[in-house]
Amino acid sequence: VSTMNAKTSSAGEEEASGMSNETLGEAKRRQVIRVAYVIAALDLTFLFMQFGLMPYLAKSLGLDSVGFGYLQTIFGVLQLVGGYIFGRFADRFGARAALILSCASGSFFFLLMSFSTNIPLLFLSRLPGVFMHGIPGAQKVITDVTTPSQRAGALGKLGFCFGVGIITGSVVGGVLSTKFGVYVPTYVGLVGSLINTLIAVLWIPSQTKPKSDHHRTEHSDLFSIREILRLMKFPGVMEVFIVKVFAGLPIGLFMIMFSIISMDFFGLEAVESGYLMSYFGVLQMVVQGLVVGKLASRCSEMTLLRLSVFVFACVGLGMALMRTVWHYCIIAAPLVFAFSMLATITDSILTKAVPPSDTGAMLGICASVQPLTRTVGPTIGGVLYKQFGVSSFGYLQLMVNLGLFVFLLKSKIPLEEMKSQ
Repeated sequence: VSTMNAKTSSAGEEEASGMSNETLGEAKRRQVIRVAYVIAALDLTFLFMQFGLMPYLAKSLGLDSVGFGYLQTIFGVLQLVGGYIFGRFADRFGARAALILSCASGSFFFLLMSFSTNIPLLFLSRLPGVFMHGIPGAQKVITDVTTPSQRAGALGKLGFCFGVGIITGSVVGGVLSTKFGVYVPTYVGLVGSLINTLIAVLWIPSQTKPKSDHHRTEHSDLFSIREILRLMKFPGVMEVFIVKVFAGLPIGLFMIMFSIISMDFFGLEAVESGYLMSYFGVLQMVVQGLVVGKLASRCSEMTLLRLSVFVFACVGLGMALMRTVWHYCIIAAPLVFAFSMLATITDSILTKAVPPSDTGAMLGICASVQPLTRTVGPTIGGVLYKQFGVSSFGYLQLMVNLGLFVFLLKSKIPLEEMKSQ
């Protein structure tokens, strides 16, 4: 009887994964995960390269600060709408096809940027951003090849790639644009994205689709409000998603306004702001590489979710009281920890809470949180900063996360793994 139970449990884990052990051995799994990390790190590097050069490119073309805000908002809206569509595409055609689509869209993005010699072409270059979702694509690959018990740790290591992307992209983009011209990083991004596409084609294997809901996955629309609402009705999904959105919203508003805050409040020069971003990248690598995975293997996901929200509340108090950039450097360590832990644990919980055939859509919805913040953030953040000052971000962070912490303590959110049906 125990042997039969063990076999049943093993079969359940295989069915919950997009790839079964019959099609992918353990060594091959590890290789695929490493390739996904490489693709994600390169994708983020190229993305941060263009983030650094965009203000200078826009200024050289005669775009003022208001126009630049419109440019950023358009990119945020495209990412917001495209996140869910990308996730549904991954569910329908597989993670490999989705990752190839993301890398190819990145190539087209940099190609258009390299031709952006006027403002209309610069705005046009934002269009491929609707399918540029390298991190959700890598998350989908990892979700498909890991068992539920391995998922949080494997997803957490993607944050290490994020740190690599921040540091490498910011430094390389700055050096290339300064020494060789503002368009050179776009050429590097174009070639790099083409290489990334080739890596995805050659080293990410075709995946076996989950058997559950096959008919619905094949014939439903790529974008459907009804499908989003259906996913939100699974046990625990709505509650965890609300925590994911609101816990990081105040700090998201602060980060959107950070370029202005660093100049006006902290009095930093452009070079010093670059050093501060590199410091954040190092913290991200340390936390994701050494802390998140170990805690995920030793503590329950609900415990870590509550911990991240509580640390966010403490960070809010620190932000309300900070006066110098050195105070902020101290606050940055728990801030990065809470942000990384919240993102990793909520993604892990939400992908387990829905059927395997819907993990891509769920990851797409999760990926839309940051674009949503970037879309509404400039308006809300601008009002907060102008009317109430920097401390308002901290007090908002404190109040929101204390409320969420109490909510998590009192509510009994079911964290059950959804098997194929």
